[in-house]
Amino acid sequence: MLESVQLISSRYEDLFYILEWLFTIFFTIEFLLRLWISRRPLKYLFSFYGLVDFIAVIPTYITLFYVGGSYLVVIRAIRLLRVFRILKLSRQLSESRVLIKALVSGRHKILVFLGGVLTLVTIMGTLMYLVEGSENGFDSIPRSIYWAIVTTTTVGYGDIYPITVFGQILAAILMLMGYAIIAVPTGIVSSELNKTSQKSVRKKKVICSSCGKRKHNFKAKFCARCGTLLGV
Repeated sequence: MLESVQLISSRYEDLFYILEWLFTIFFTIEFLLRLWISRRPLKYLFSFYGLVDFIAVIPTYITLFYVGGSYLVVIRAIRLLRVFRILKLSRQLSESRVLIKALVSGRHKILVFLGGVLTLVTIMGTLMYLVEGSENGFDSIPRSIYWAIVTTTTVGYGDIYPITVFGQILAAILMLMGYAIIAVPTGIVSSELNKTSQKSVRKKKVICSSCGKRKHNFKAKFCARCGTLLGV
């Protein structure tokens, strides 16, 4: 990010160059070690985090093979993929797994909600196109749907706005509906997070002294696999 600031980049160009290769070497070693210890290297390589690890290191090495003024723009664009290194941080947070599980378990509700919102903005955008027309900036239905999305999300850029009274009434209705719509996904995710947290609480990490099973029901006194008394 700092490298994109011209004043800082010109002053600390050598330092950025050294740090870039230092980080790249560290990430490369980590990537190769993960491939080495993985039981199924190809499965890891083509997994989400495998691709993130690969994309995080490859831009620096590409600069070794493409040298020349005509390729500088392409190289700089490719080097922007280094931002994928940020995604590597989420792997170190156990809390992120709880959030991911909540999103996955609530995906059907979220998809239904998005479908409903898409239907709403399509209808409202079409109505606004009919009411306002191209003379007021609503020159197509897709552009009117764009206005409906901006209005529903309460962003309100102001690049397009209704002029007629009926159009303003529709806009006011959509604005009020936007506040209610924003609360829906928050409630869905919160509910799923609560369920996921309760499921994780029901599991306790008590290692069975006989078979080594780690996870058991919260009130369990005996191992579910071998029947051995827990905690002895």
